[in-house]
Amino acid sequence: MLDADARILILDDDADVAYAARMLLRRRYAAVDMLHDPARLHSVLARGVPDVVLLDFNFTPGRTDGAEGLAALDVLRRQPRPPAVIALTAYADVPLAVEALKRGAADFITKPWDNARLVAAVDAALAGRRPAAVGAPCALMGESQPMRAVRAMIAGVAPPEANVMVLGENGVGKELVAQAIHAQSRRAQATFLAVDMGALPESTFESELFGHRKGAFTDAKADRPGRFQAARGGTLFLDEIGNMPLPAQAKLLTALERREVTPIGADRPESVDVRIVSATNLDEARLFDPAVFRADLLFRLNTIVLRVPPLRERRDDVPLLLRHYLALYERQYGRPARTIAPAALDALCTHPWPGNVRALRHACERAVILGAQADYRIDDFGLAPGAPAAPVTVALREDATLSALERDAIAAALAQAQGNISHAARMLGVSRAALYRKLDKHGI
Repeated sequence: MLDADARILILDDDADVAYAARMLLRRRYAAVDMLHDPARLHSVLARGVPDVVLLDFNFTPGRTDGAEGLAALDVLRRQPRPPAVIALTAYADVPLAVEALKRGAADFITKPWDNARLVAAVDAALAGRRPAAVGAPCALMGESQPMRAVRAMIAGVAPPEANVMVLGENGVGKELVAQAIHAQSRRAQATFLAVDMGALPESTFESELFGHRKGAFTDAKADRPGRFQAARGGTLFLDEIGNMPLPAQAKLLTALERREVTPIGADRPESVDVRIVSATNLDEARLFDPAVFRADLLFRLNTIVLRVPPLRERRDDVPLLLRHYLALYERQYGRPARTIAPAALDALCTHPWPGNVRALRHACERAVILGAQADYRIDDFGLAPGAPAAPVTVALREDATLSALERDAIAAALAQAQGNISHAARMLGVSRAALYRKLDKHGI
């Protein structure tokens, strides 16, 4: 369900970026506002301080020093009950993000962001701002025996400092598990930083993880800390660890063994204090293949192994998840609450769900947008075995206005594209910028 209490503010001069963030976060939070000029921040704060602020750092064309954003951060931190601030930066501005962390920012996100990472950062920022004790229960949904076992294991492994490896298929929620481990650990008030290891180019691997010194290579125009330094004192989540090339694995192993990193161009190492939680969707047979993954690195990472079950192994949770996501999207798209036809529910509970919870969530969004019956039918979810993907269609209602039809068409395209803005824009024949503006116009 939507969080009706949390207030989120996006402060970014790039309207397209702000619209994209707002569209994403409004699926989870009811109150998400935008501001493009930091000079108006005082008037916004006079009406009430938000819970979380997503803050860009450069607003005047041509400026790259981040002074405007840092000044806004100082204003926010001086509030009687300051909001949690998440810095929005480009990769080249990671040193600026680290300065923001030193001044009190809760986290930083690099552009272009990963949607799941941005939502997780906002969730974590809210959790850190609201009164909560270390050891509070995690929000992983499901009451089946396998999920109760996962939550119990999280509660047991979170307090110690041992490294944890999370195993599971795509879409099972491995990053949610990592977030829960961090939230219930002694490091809960420090940074949780996620890195997609499979997406790091081998050529920039060391710079991204360990940092570099000014002049270390052609484009090194300033000192830059790596992810290990940025997460100091907190938890570093190494996602898709199984996709790393072997040479990169050797460099990571050295850092973990010595608990120190040497930035490129530096003449001495720096000690690092981070807890490592890693994750992979590789099956264990491949993980133990030395041609795929180094055994010595594996033993460093998998002190504790936590397996997240696929959805087909916890079918008892399917009705609960269906109710949750259907209600979420009914509220988001302004559709009436409907029940699931008994035959459809039986089929959904026995469906193998190869994409796991992520696929179920997308299927629910599709059903809410395209379903035209008094209750949900199996065809609404787009899961008929062997059937080709249904074309995007919009049911024509007698009372529909042109604006309502446009809104329905946009929502249907988003569902068909599984939330991918670029794909949806191409399907609708508009630019990404135009689609962002229409999303904001219709409150999607």
